Amino acid sequence: MRRRRNRNRKRIDISPRYFLLGLTGLCIVLMLASLFAGGIFAPVKEFTNTFVQPMQKGVNTIGRWVQSKTEAFQNYDTLLKENEDLKNQLETCQKQISSYQQDSYELERLQALYDLDTIYSDYKKTAARVISKDTGGWFDVFYVDKGTDAGIKEGCNVLYGNGLCGIVTEVGTDYAKIRSIIDDTSNVNGMVLPSESICNIEGSVNNYNNGYLVAENIDKDADINIGDQVVTSYVSSKYLSGLNIGYITKIEEDSNNLTKTAYITPACDFSKIQEVLVILETKKTVSE
Repeated sequence: MRRRRNRNRKRIDISPRYFLLGLTGLCIVLMLASLFAGGIFAPVKEFTNTFVQPMQKGVNTIGRWVQSKTEAFQNYDTLLKENEDLKNQLETCQKQISSYQQDSYELERLQALYDLDTIYSDYKKTAARVISKDTGGWFDVFYVDKGTDAGIKEGCNVLYGNGLCGIVTEVGTDYAKIRSIIDDTSNVNGMVLPSESICNIEGSVNNYNNGYLVAENIDKDADINIGDQVVTSYVSSKYLSGLNIGYITKIEEDSNNLTKTAYITPACDFSKIQEVLVILETKKTVSE
């Protein structure tokens, strides 16, 4: 009796192979049921519609969700690469634009020098680039990259903007020092046109800070008016005659009742000089 009970309690093991075969058979039955709407398979089809199809829809939904997420990750990687490419392209374009702008600014400056050269075409000149300046906000004393090797010598007049900028006070083989007409040690003999009235223009950085140069010792009876041009005088010992200095913007009678003073807007902007024209003739060589 004990042996018979032990035999009844013996565990029944089903081979995975048979279990797989059973599931396969069930799938085949369900597939056949889906093909026939009636007959003996109707209950099976109803079971399929009731239980299997919702499960299938759920599986399909999960599959589509997984696929969408996979595609999203793939698109994200693609977008990252495209974004990096666009950043590189933007950086390249910005560098090109910056280079074009610099070229454009330089072209404008060179065009201005060419126009200035045309105005004073009677004089032989050379263009020079500013390489350094003294301390301070204005270009009252500065240096250029050409010297005696380019024909520059002490006393050469320097042009910039729309007229006279300064004069060469020191020169080496490959550099020249220029003192502008706004420097406190500068002194220019001027002439007001069209009256040809003589005046004296002393350099002053403080005056230029206020936006003007001061022309003094003008005869009280001189016929001068606001807007008249002021140029270098023929009596100057350092500056060639007829170089534009600026235009009168204000006139005052002096307290001595013998002279009057004119305030001049200068022909040059002494805040950002980059290239200049150096006249290779001096007042002495022209006179000779």
